[in-house]
Amino acid sequence: MTGLRWGILATGGIAHAFTQDLRTAGRDVTAVGSRRPDAAQAFADEFGISHAHSSYEALVEDADVDIVYIATPHSRHFEDAALALQAGKHVLIEKPVTLNADEATALRDLAADAGLLAMEAMWTRYLPHMVRVREIVRAGTLGEVRTVFADHTQRISADPEHRLNALALGGGALLDLGIYPVSFIWDILGAPTGIRALGRLADTGADSEVVASMVHAGGALSSFVTSSRGAGPNTASIVGSEARLDIDRVWYTPTSFRVVTPDGEVREEYRSEVEGRGMQFQALYAEELIARGENDSELLPFAESVAIMAALDEIRAQVGVVYPDKG
Repeated sequence: MTGLRWGILATGGIAHAFTQDLRTAGRDVTAVGSRRPDAAQAFADEFGISHAHSSYEALVEDADVDIVYIATPHSRHFEDAALALQAGKHVLIEKPVTLNADEATALRDLAADAGLLAMEAMWTRYLPHMVRVREIVRAGTLGEVRTVFADHTQRISADPEHRLNALALGGGALLDLGIYPVSFIWDILGAPTGIRALGRLADTGADSEVVASMVHAGGALSSFVTSSRGAGPNTASIVGSEARLDIDRVWYTPTSFRVVTPDGEVREEYRSEVEGRGMQFQALYAEELIARGENDSELLPFAESVAIMAALDEIRAQVGVVYPDKG
């Protein structure tokens, strides 16, 4: 094992996927915490983790933990990340970083005051094919970027008890799925200067579909669609004046892309070769930052995570989604 000692806070599906990729990358996972002792022990047994804690408080106080991965539902991200930061631990927080921009701002300030790394686990940003996409865009290969399109659409569940449909847990397609294309568009075009959104709400009041168009500096346009009730192509395109870049299904996971000129010539073709799901790259990046004594991600600064949450707040307001007690 190498690098920092990881603690896993919560034991759901995303925690399993992330921990499996940590193990694939040979990282040191020393502890797991759950509010259910049996779940913590089962998780520890599955991944060969030495410390199984029956509370989140015990996990963040573990002296053998350097950094905590926050894997609870959206509605708990602020509370649980703050708990870890106050215990002196760095945090990698599953996306969305919090439930709204106010919580994200408070978390940013808490991490800054403590001199600790707080980083949103938008793992797509750190994947090798996305690194190459940014290089191509910045080199001017596409010319002037005019439009960006992306979708994240899945057929998940219409069960009102499912967490994706539960407002109290921050449910809805936007925060769970739509944040991927929003963050991707932001990565390529920067912050929007205007947003127009429409959506469809489930019986619970959570959004089941959202579509939005945005305008960016220089007049570039973007659009995305997200849904939890139907699976679309899950592709993305960056269209420039000299060429376009088409990212194949599933664009937000390790995949392939092509750079194509207006006359159909393929100038570059890229295919990912990644072991595991690819969630380890964000963890490796976090470890590098901490080793260098840095407390913010260059690929996704926390200030950008805050600004993205503000944009999601605006989209939710236009669609009509209101979380209990949180807005």
